[in-house]
Amino acid sequence: MVLQFFADYLKHQFTAKTRHGTHSPFVYKLADEVIYDFSAKSVYKDIEAQRKKLLADQRFITVTDLGAGSHLNKNRTKKVAQIAKNALKTPRLAQLIYRLAANHQPTNMIELGTCLGITTAYLSKAQPKANVLTIEGCPQTAEVAYQNFNELGLNNVELQVGNFNDLLPKAIEESNQLDFVYIDGNHTKEATLNYFEWCLPKLTENSLLIFDDIYWSEGMKQAWEEIKAHPQVTITVDLFWIGLVYFRKGQAKEHFKLKI
Repeated sequence: MVLQFFADYLKHQFTAKTRHGTHSPFVYKLADEVIYDFSAKSVYKDIEAQRKKLLADQRFITVTDLGAGSHLNKNRTKKVAQIAKNALKTPRLAQLIYRLAANHQPTNMIELGTCLGITTAYLSKAQPKANVLTIEGCPQTAEVAYQNFNELGLNNVELQVGNFNDLLPKAIEESNQLDFVYIDGNHTKEATLNYFEWCLPKLTENSLLIFDDIYWSEGMKQAWEEIKAHPQVTITVDLFWIGLVYFRKGQAKEHFKLKI
């Protein structure tokens, strides 16, 4: 699995383009102004300081893993520092998600998979007037995330704890429309396609879906291909670590691979 992942990464690097190889005005602008905007931003400082605290946090918590498709809960005791090191999105990727949210200007955001809340914080800071709903399956992980939200002074985040299959459909049903959805949840083909299909009725031409770990496994790669092929999807941007899905009406269907 690890060897295949690295093979996929090398293939992506050889076949992906930069902004200069992109002929779509929409995607070129997205790449130029958002994806490749590596300038330092003041908002990054406080969140990255919080990350450093987590990386030094020696508390043990019980991690409840609903599992990649497993019907059984798996409980493991881990240090917060270990989770921060292995499970949090890197600063570069979390900050990219921040810029995508800031550029998109959603009024509502849903994040599936809170973890310790660092990416959630970036979403919150990207659009302070937007409502951010984040869903986490593990109660003790969610408790640490909640503490981080308080320390960062986030007041537009709602954290729900429970099974994604129960909470996400309810959240979608209660939404008039879905502006921005970041899926970093159960990394299986079946679950990923379910999340995508549940979102479809509430999507508009201005919606953006972001799927994490699209090369995680053969199942995730298959799910990504099925999402790309869906008739409502018009533009996808494969950044290897994440995939962006757009539904712009009147736009010719095109798929892009970009290096980051």
